[in-house]
Amino acid sequence: MTLAAATNENLAEISNYLIYSAMAIYILAFLAHIAEWVFGSRSKVSRTSAALAGGAGAGAAAPVVRAAGAEGSTAVLEKPKVVARSAPGTREVPDGPGAAGGTVKGDLYGRIAVSLSVLAWAIHLGGVIARAASVQRAPWGNMYEFSITFSMVLVGAYLGFLLAGKNVRWLGLPLTGTVLLDLGIATTWLYTSSDQLVPALDSYWLWIHVSTAIFCGAVFYLGAVATVLYLFRDSYESKLAKGGKPGPFATSVLERLPAAATLDKFAYRVNAAIFPLWTFTIIAGAIWAGDAWGRYWGWDPKEVWSFITWVAYACYLHARVTAGWKGRKAAVLALIAFACWLFNYYGVNIFVDGLHSYA
Repeated sequence: MTLAAATNENLAEISNYLIYSAMAIYILAFLAHIAEWVFGSRSKVSRTSAALAGGAGAGAAAPVVRAAGAEGSTAVLEKPKVVARSAPGTREVPDGPGAAGGTVKGDLYGRIAVSLSVLAWAIHLGGVIARAASVQRAPWGNMYEFSITFSMVLVGAYLGFLLAGKNVRWLGLPLTGTVLLDLGIATTWLYTSSDQLVPALDSYWLWIHVSTAIFCGAVFYLGAVATVLYLFRDSYESKLAKGGKPGPFATSVLERLPAAATLDKFAYRVNAAIFPLWTFTIIAGAIWAGDAWGRYWGWDPKEVWSFITWVAYACYLHARVTAGWKGRKAAVLALIAFACWLFNYYGVNIFVDGLHSYA
């Protein structure tokens, strides 16, 4: 590939159509996830309440979830798993029944939402591939391309967890909403016509360094959503443990989420698993900088914020194995770390002048 390589405008236009088509189907998936939460049962609060009132034994004896079928018969669903809380304390509660609330109708909408997400992701992937083919290079040479690829990888990571049998459908609603926001910003404010790379980016390191950064960001996002939900769910469980009465929001949403311990464990595991790859991303960027600019580190804003993000996640992971820094305190650190990544994603490229401003 050379800088003089021609741009195929027809393929670039096809890419745009595919991205807009994917957005339309993501909207349908988003609405289906809303229906999953709305039509799912809202009358299951007794499980967590009983578990916290009766201790671990009550949690283990949590009732089986039952749902009325279409013909009036009763479908028996699997009893929620009881997990031990990983934050300080000994509280044990069962996982909630999920967004569907354990009902057949809610589960149907959830399955429709996942099916629509798969279809939207396939079209989205086609849009990214068409963009790459239009310029015969990696499709992440500017912020628009980075954004459409990031959201595609984000959905792919979510679907990958589902394919592996992980019960993460509770991520579906915030994820499709975030993808729509990301694609909306990309197509409205960040759109860049299909073109060739500036000389500094014309390197095989573009495939290695930026692709790993995109994948790390997608997994960090999943961990951040789980962390936010953990903070809400943990507050809810603490209130019940003290004899408090849950409000309508808790009844409708928080009761159906996995237990705080499950959310906490999921967030920690995905962040810990992807942290070594983020370390490699920074190292790869330094090597590329040496090839492109003749130095491995120059305190460019992008380099600085990448390192700040690394330090923030390192502090979070260290806090997880340090007495007194588990649970909510560690969760706040995780959110600060993701905020650093997010600023590195948008803020540095758009608002800060530096060697990466061309992106």
